[in-house]
Amino acid sequence: MTVSEQTSSAEDGQPHLADSFPWLASALLVVEASEVIRLRLEKFARCETDANEEAELMVTEKVVAALEATAKLMAGASPASIVDRYREHVAANARRLSV
Repeated sequence: MTVSEQTSSAEDGQPHLADSFPWLASALLVVEASEVIRLRLEKFARCETDANEEAELMVTEKVVAALEATAKLMAGASPASIVDRYREHVAANARRLSV
């Protein structure tokens, strides 16, 4: 099992690495997000046909993620669960952009 899988927010009832080391999930989010930023910048620099759609999607995703995080925090979610959810979004973007 990779570190990413250990810190993901699976609903299996098992403790995650983020529970013991909350800073680690945040640090991994930074590293993973930087890879998505690199992939997006490459897309923009190459002026790919879907670069405009990617820019719009990027802004929309950020607004939706912020609203989701706010709602979850107001409902009592832990900061670690918010970081885990952001990591899920970042991982999905990395998979989509890597194709």
